[in-house]
Amino acid sequence: MNTPVRLILADAGEAADLVAFLERLLRFDRAAAVRLQAVPSAGAGGGAGVPGGGVLAVFGRLPLGSSGALAIRTARLAELGEPTDVTVSAGQLLESVDEQAGTVPVPAAVTGPAWAGLLPPRTGWQLLAEPPALRVFPELMAAVSEFKTRSEAVPEHHRTRAVLDGLADEIWSRPLTAAPEVPLRAVHAAYVMGFLRPAVPLAVHRAGAWLRLSAPAGSVAVRTAAAPGSGLGLSPLH
Repeated sequence: MNTPVRLILADAGEAADLVAFLERLLRFDRAAAVRLQAVPSAGAGGGAGVPGGGVLAVFGRLPLGSSGALAIRTARLAELGEPTDVTVSAGQLLESVDEQAGTVPVPAAVTGPAWAGLLPPRTGWQLLAEPPALRVFPELMAAVSEFKTRSEAVPEHHRTRAVLDGLADEIWSRPLTAAPEVPLRAVHAAYVMGFLRPAVPLAVHRAGAWLRLSAPAGSVAVRTAAAPGSGLGLSPLH
């Protein structure tokens, strides 16, 4: 019988940030699953963990129209026994976090959704742009307002999920003016997860078929058309 994994976070602040991430994800999708990867600090793709500890990366998918975006939150670990790679219920994980103790007993694994087997790579990212948040934020707010106005204008008997997804796809697939490589979908995901605020520094990176929009509080990754030789971008833990 396997011993349950218990992650020890660096401090209470890391626990509080993890709770906030999971709460936002669950407000968007009550049945959300998340994939957890806990690795030693030196092998966590440049993540800044605690010396002798590790880094926990939590991946969750936000459905935005018929496509989605991956929201990613990292946390420093004070201790790390064995590396961990598992997909679990976001709700069960939220319930397991002990903010005062700074510990996370990992729930039982669930059958992972398809997206959980296709994660962005840890390395190989190249900087594309550093769009000013003060330019990004107004464009996002205009798109949010447009979606609200146009969706409310659809007669109720025609306001199906397919219709709303089609409208979302039209709006969120548009390129961001300050960084045309980035679809508004990534910016919207960063906003609903609390990563995007008017004055935060932003960075856009690419690795193969993946784009990543990063802010201090977390990042969002979206998969674009496959680049030659990019492969599937699987991220097993070895």
